[in-house]
Amino acid sequence: MSIKVKNVEEFKALIEKTENLEGYRKPIGFGIARVDRGQLNSDKILQANFPVINWGENFGSAAVFIAALKESGVEVDFSGSEFICDVKKKFVKNAYKAFSPYINEASDDAHKNVQVVSMLNWIRKSDELRDDYRLVFIFDDEALKSVEAVYLKLYALSTGKAALRSLNLNGAFGVLENVAWSMGIPIELDWLRANEIEMKLQGTYPIIESVDKFPRFLSHVIPADNTRILDASKVRMGAQLSAGTTVMPGASYINFNAGTTGAVMVEGRISSSAIVGKGSDVGGGASILGVLSGTDGNPIAIGENTLLGANSVTGIPLGDGCIVDAGIAILEGTKIGISPSQVTKIKDVNPSFTCKDSDEIQFVKGLDLAGFNGVHFRQNSTNGMIIALRSQREVVLNSDLH
Repeated sequence: MSIKVKNVEEFKALIEKTENLEGYRKPIGFGIARVDRGQLNSDKILQANFPVINWGENFGSAAVFIAALKESGVEVDFSGSEFICDVKKKFVKNAYKAFSPYINEASDDAHKNVQVVSMLNWIRKSDELRDDYRLVFIFDDEALKSVEAVYLKLYALSTGKAALRSLNLNGAFGVLENVAWSMGIPIELDWLRANEIEMKLQGTYPIIESVDKFPRFLSHVIPADNTRILDASKVRMGAQLSAGTTVMPGASYINFNAGTTGAVMVEGRISSSAIVGKGSDVGGGASILGVLSGTDGNPIAIGENTLLGANSVTGIPLGDGCIVDAGIAILEGTKIGISPSQVTKIKDVNPSFTCKDSDEIQFVKGLDLAGFNGVHFRQNSTNGMIIALRSQREVVLNSDLH
């Protein structure tokens, strides 16, 4: 038996029939990936490449895929948080027939899921469809159980289909293998060790770019036209870069589940879970701490048009229009002095700021200023005191460079 769909009406009827199956659940994310398997253990999945991911969308395509699986003799288990299976020829044939009303559309106009199935059907006809393709469904945003689901979530973040810090990434490090990366291809370390002598003597030892559980962002994601990444090693898969972001070489780095919400100049480190607002500048060697590196578990957001000076360290959230001078660290427990006149000025733009009235310098902790707008953090060059002022200048990025 195989699916037979002659027109759009029958296509819609197939979707409705499938979605009415007992226990049916719409996935929050799904897609078909080409996987890289272990060189020593082919059952081990090292990486998953998704040409198209669906996240909170295209539920009709999900129903088509599930119907094609069912017609191919594969029952989808809706009871777990994930369901993953090999893509077989029968599935491709049935999915292709289900999409038949749309197959003949111009390739540029066809839905991307239709393009994926069309390409797989071409591969099927060439008799090269091996166990290199996997169909992945995520039904619940729970701790991760498979490499394929990890990559699906990383794609959702890096493509901007899921907001930063919105997904459960627990379990990712336990699922992913630590591998050598060469030209975007993962290689088992044990395989390298087993073949090291032969490859080095024959001159075939691969160029190893890194050893990590995560690949590089640019190995999987095509950025916006006005986004620049000058060193591919500086951005990890799972990072999210809004259009106009520039990542310079040197001390810059953007970790997974971190990134920008607009055009940002990045010359420093944006740790995991940190988010930087549009128009901001992370100066050379500056560091925004992550939840495991000094913020007491509190994720950091940097507002818009904020400047982090070279080699500064920020361990608290900052609002819009803030400045942290070069070389100083503002942490949750940092002792900060504020003069009476500056207390008034800071309160003018941050009514929730609580600081008693006094004719003397008041001392607060960094955490007391977390998230406030227009604060300029400086260090008194005479006595070394960290002070806070109302910022007097606007941070504006050079539009010609973004």
